[in-house]
Amino acid sequence: MRCPCLILAAALWLGGPVAVADAPAPAPEAASGWTPKTAVQAREFMVAAAHPLAVETGRDVIRRGGSAADAAIAMQLVLGLVEPQSSGLGGGAFVLYWDAAAGQVKSLDGRETAPMEADGRLFLDADGQPLAFLDAVIGGRSVGVPGTPKLLAELHRRWGRLPWAELFAPAIRLAREGFPVSPRLAGAIAALGDGGSHRDGFGNDAARELFLHADGTPLRAGERLVNPAYADTLATLATEGVGPFYQGAIAEDIVRTVGSHAANPGRMSTGDLAAYTVRERVPVCAPYRQWRVCGMGPPSSGGVTLLQMLGILERLPPPPAGQPPALAALHRFAEAGRLAYADRERYLADPDYALVPVEGLLDPDYLEVRAGLFDAQRSLGRAAAGSPPGAPSRGEARATELPSTSHLVIVDRDGNAVSMTTTIENGFGSRLLVRGFLLNNELTDFAFAPTGADGQPVANRVEPGKRPRSSMAPTLVFGPDGRLLLALGSPGGSSIINYVAKTLLAVLDDHLDLQAAIDRPNFGSRNGPTELEAGTALTAEADALRALGHELRILELNSGVQAIRRAAGGGWIGAADARREGRAGGE
Repeated sequence: MRCPCLILAAALWLGGPVAVADAPAPAPEAASGWTPKTAVQAREFMVAAAHPLAVETGRDVIRRGGSAADAAIAMQLVLGLVEPQSSGLGGGAFVLYWDAAAGQVKSLDGRETAPMEADGRLFLDADGQPLAFLDAVIGGRSVGVPGTPKLLAELHRRWGRLPWAELFAPAIRLAREGFPVSPRLAGAIAALGDGGSHRDGFGNDAARELFLHADGTPLRAGERLVNPAYADTLATLATEGVGPFYQGAIAEDIVRTVGSHAANPGRMSTGDLAAYTVRERVPVCAPYRQWRVCGMGPPSSGGVTLLQMLGILERLPPPPAGQPPALAALHRFAEAGRLAYADRERYLADPDYALVPVEGLLDPDYLEVRAGLFDAQRSLGRAAAGSPPGAPSRGEARATELPSTSHLVIVDRDGNAVSMTTTIENGFGSRLLVRGFLLNNELTDFAFAPTGADGQPVANRVEPGKRPRSSMAPTLVFGPDGRLLLALGSPGGSSIINYVAKTLLAVLDDHLDLQAAIDRPNFGSRNGPTELEAGTALTAEADALRALGHELRILELNSGVQAIRRAAGGGWIGAADARREGRAGGE
């Protein structure tokens, strides 16, 4: 009988980090500077997001009769103001939407696209060598055509109830009146000065003027940030729709800003913006034990890789006798991650440009083959990609995907749900500000080299109009009765998949309450070193993991999971990651 679950025995769980034998688990706030949080339960509806002001906005929208889609729009507009380093109008997003009345999952792709003048040499220097990451990021070269405004418009067209302009009012008011800078935003601004002046951390004067004092020092936590330019932009979109963003004065300013960076200009044109479209994608869904798990398909790798990990874990044999449960769980989870991430690197890309063998990657027989590579006594180290049914010949190349981004989840009074992951990629994106919002650096999610070491073309190479691969993993889980059980997601770059998988397994297999599942220490492998969250009791397993052949990295793994689950007695439970500033709220 194969063991279908990730086991971190309940006896080893002490409310925060995992405790190993005779090692007391420190409280999260003592270990990692977290502020403890408590899950929220409500009967009618629930929202969760990365900032309290966004949560309050979402609650108010639904109180006024708005839908989950309406709340998502208003919350994103507020997040673009109060958490500008992570998401906003200048970026992109993926949405999973549960239509409760129709019993259908829909997925919308608002991912950024490469300009039509971009090609495989975009991130190569004059000698044909890949640029250093930050040399590519800061400036216009890294900016993809933003998708978020059109995605919000599409959400409203399909599922909105309240007037479009009404959804902009909270963010416009906050932008004009100002809001207190949060500790996280203050820390992010200050961090751009590491290794140089704070002024050098931003890409244009508009960004410096918004985030720095006149003497060049960064804004501090608690100081008021006012952004009238953002308010004016939102007022235009509220009254005229998103047209001016893609074919008007705002579009012209975006193109001018992208192209005018002296050291690193980009190649975007007004035609690129005018041509942008939101795409409806087929969600990827697969069974995990008695549940049905649905995620975002390509160009995100999040859904497929998550489902591969679950499928591999479900097929692993029981741990060997005598292997401590915590060690077995860490080893199994990391090895499943290696195998799934190896396939991700080789095969996942924009399906409009590359044949992506989604069905083959999730084929039960193929997952059985992948699970058969697992060795309970020895790490694979670095796993090789497999050969799923229907897979083309591909080169392998890694793309850097850093842990910025944001996530929000909503369930409205009718049971409709939105799980939305939204980003401008790196912290502060390209570091370029235009009309009060930051432009993304999403193109650096492409592989910098267009061919792999074997000379084969890389699936995730730069091509005109293409969408870069993402790890964003908005996720919905359904019970045996077909009803929505859980909606979740996280920021965190390419670690997002591990963060979501850890939380999902803690809820489904280990029966933890939602807050404890989110706050469980982060761990896993992205087909490199096995990563353990610093300051948690997991680090006590380091020597045992090394004995199994794991190369280890102990580091800050700053997830930001937001999640909502159906309560056993009716209603909804919402929770937000203690590692960040998020909240949940409902009524």
